Amino acid sequence: MKQDIQLQNDVVAELRWEPRLREDEIGVAVKDGVVTLSGNVPDYAQRRIAVKAVERVAGVRAVAQELIVKPVNVLRRSDTDIAHHVVNALAWDVEIPPEKIRVKVEDGWVTLEGEVDWQYQRNSAVRAVRYIMGVKGVSNLITLKVLASTYDVAQHIKAALHRSAEVDASKVHITATGGLVTLTGTVRSWPERADAERAAWSASGVTAVDDQLAVIG
Repeated sequence: MKQDIQLQNDVVAELRWEPRLREDEIGVAVKDGVVTLSGNVPDYAQRRIAVKAVERVAGVRAVAQELIVKPVNVLRRSDTDIAHHVVNALAWDVEIPPEKIRVKVEDGWVTLEGEVDWQYQRNSAVRAVRYIMGVKGVSNLITLKVLASTYDVAQHIKAALHRSAEVDASKVHITATGGLVTLTGTVRSWPERADAERAAWSASGVTAVDDQLAVIG
């Protein structure tokens, strides 16, 4: 396992390596493999990019995200203007049923509500709006409709993991109760953890995923 000072240096280097990121206003602290990011970023997209960059670094056990979105004056927009752009973005994305999603904007923070059939539709809704200028953050309160499932959810997820070239399926344990899927065990990296969770969400009938996988890489 890396020493905290080495891990901090690696995280700082990765933030500097990310071309979409202005890392000069981001502080990095590390304790026992847990990375804390602090400081200001100009938009919500930069905040997310910073976290994803940290998760790519080997040895990171968890990320505590304390970055504050402070748009520069040229990026400031009224809530009404942001709301119009959000509605248009949702309408133009072919993966999203816009008629099922309600939008609320308060002080630059976007809240999405409604009910859809699949997790990828929830993810697509957030993806469609997080890069809109002036957005400070997104709360995804969209729920999933409970679909009737006629097969063993856990077995189908296990089969998907075994097909994956990125996940060591033998170290991932799956339990399913109704629409809730729980993942336990270990993975080698944050991307591998994300792949396992994505496989779980892809099964029909899944309404929630409790990802308890530990990153030991």
